[in-house]
Amino acid sequence: MAALQNSMPSLHHTLFVNSFPQKGSQKLSHGAFLFCKTRVSLHVPAEHLSSAAAAAASTSSHFQESCGRRQIVAAGVIAPLVSIVDRTPTAFAAETKKGFLPVTDKKDGYTFLYPFGWQEVVIEGQDKVFKDVIEPLESVSVNMIPTNKQEIRDFGSPQEVAETLIKKVLAPPTQKTKLVQAAEHDADGKAYYTFEFITRAPNYTRHALTAVSIGNGKFYTLTTGANERRWDKMKDRLLTVVDSFKIFNV
Repeated sequence: MAALQNSMPSLHHTLFVNSFPQKGSQKLSHGAFLFCKTRVSLHVPAEHLSSAAAAAASTSSHFQESCGRRQIVAAGVIAPLVSIVDRTPTAFAAETKKGFLPVTDKKDGYTFLYPFGWQEVVIEGQDKVFKDVIEPLESVSVNMIPTNKQEIRDFGSPQEVAETLIKKVLAPPTQKTKLVQAAEHDADGKAYYTFEFITRAPNYTRHALTAVSIGNGKFYTLTTGANERRWDKMKDRLLTVVDSFKIFNV
């Protein structure tokens, strides 16, 4: 655990910025407000689409009708499904699941799924962030810092690592925190720790899930969560996100 304690300043700098997004505008450390990566909606007549693109357009339409106002708002800023599928390398892509889209970072060596309708945003100190356009506390973020450790077990037990990260990195010192549970599993020869926790601020309570692992000389952290009032509705989707997180060698 001493090694993890020594890593806290770097972890805090890279993880804390968006571990728990606040409601409303988010201001970055240099005075710039949160901004979104530009997306382009393509409006092409159906008869000009290839069969694959037409199927994707039909799928997008189905989601808009069935998934409610969050997906409808987000549909205008998310590229067509076919373009996302084409960009994702088959060898490393997270297993596709209905209602989710895959992200694969070939440079940094990780992949995960996020719910359809969430929008990618750019936040200083974060490698990837996707969040709901209506519910700002519903998000997923990925971060990395260099490490000379070979696996996550070198930092201690799942509970020790979880408690240290929650208290020193994933929540401000002014918030009350509670570790619900922590566990360990192996996937493709790599050890992962996952844990569930709750943070309480004066104006909201957030229920979150985190997965951490080590590979490629980096300490990886994925965190996803939702407002406590929506936990029962979002729990299964957030579990899918955290369970989909995988690291591969680069």
